[in-house]
Amino acid sequence: MIGSNVVIEGISKSFGDFEALKNVSLEIKKGEFFSLLGPSGCGKTTLLRIIAGFEHPDKGTLTLDGDNVLTLPPNKRPTNTVFQNYALFPHLTVFENVAFSPRLKGASSAEVKSKVEQYLQLVSLDGHADKKPNQLSGGMKQRVAIARALINEPRVLLLDEPLSALDAKLRQHMLIELDRIHDEIGITFIYVTHDQQEALSVSDRIAIMNQGEVLQIDTPHEIYESPATNFVAKFIGETNLFDGVIKSVEKVKLHDFKDISEYMAEVEIPELGIIKVTDVDEIKVGQTVSFTIRPEKIVITKEKPATNRDDINLLQGTVDEPIYSGFQTKFYVQVKDRTLIRVIKQHANYSDEGPDIRWKDSVYLSWSALDGYIVEVKN
Repeated sequence: MIGSNVVIEGISKSFGDFEALKNVSLEIKKGEFFSLLGPSGCGKTTLLRIIAGFEHPDKGTLTLDGDNVLTLPPNKRPTNTVFQNYALFPHLTVFENVAFSPRLKGASSAEVKSKVEQYLQLVSLDGHADKKPNQLSGGMKQRVAIARALINEPRVLLLDEPLSALDAKLRQHMLIELDRIHDEIGITFIYVTHDQQEALSVSDRIAIMNQGEVLQIDTPHEIYESPATNFVAKFIGETNLFDGVIKSVEKVKLHDFKDISEYMAEVEIPELGIIKVTDVDEIKVGQTVSFTIRPEKIVITKEKPATNRDDINLLQGTVDEPIYSGFQTKFYVQVKDRTLIRVIKQHANYSDEGPDIRWKDSVYLSWSALDGYIVEVKN
């Protein structure tokens, strides 16, 4: 199979007074595993339905490999959709469900048999061809739905929250399966989900959506480490987020990238004090900004760290609540008598099997200026 390049330009869609999509533009590369991620009601499913042909936009364009497909009905587009509720025929066997579309198109019995066996093998169901859907687990039903969609040899596979009905362990297994299938067939996958971990795990790139708008399009690493807005920072994983004012800025050279300038800034944050942070965008004294630091970037110790580095931030506080969960401990630490900072300590070996820092302990929090991030400049 060959994937398609999908280009969306200026797509808007309203339902009555509700604006589901507001001038959305993005490009999905051929063969990419691309996720639309956001909370319920953000517009991601509406956008997927427009690509599939089940909805028509109020304005904008949609092309696949340069061809306008907005005038084509769903069955004439080189796309197929996998839904979260499987949409299998309960009275048909697994084989018959997958064979339904090729038979409808007039394929010979030999061709149908060969193709169905091929796609059942692809989704690891070749030993279950004679079973009915009610004899299958949720994960197996979803794999039947995927095989039924892929047998049509679409250039784009659309997946609308396909794992939401499965339990947590089965979702993880199916994510691995989806990634494997994508790698084997190489077509374009567009995956809709509200689950951040799902999107981070399998996507080449992610579009973060909220209230009908695309806030950021980037790789999972960049979205997590360099969120573009406060919403993205809070929606992806956990973070500590504060507003502050730039008090000083110095141009520095911290990396070996010749074409990138970096700036070391001091930010006055009422809840924390003066915090040092680096940024690649030029920032100015007096600007109000949003500052974020991920909990796992912060080092928590009972002893004051011995360091002379100028780029280390250091705070002192009291453990308000430690939460032990086996592989890690999450600490809520109170600083300046009222501010709670979240800190995550990973347990990488046996000596870390339990927290040596306990409730009401006095602790030090430290992190490098390189690990914090200015998310938004407000003026």
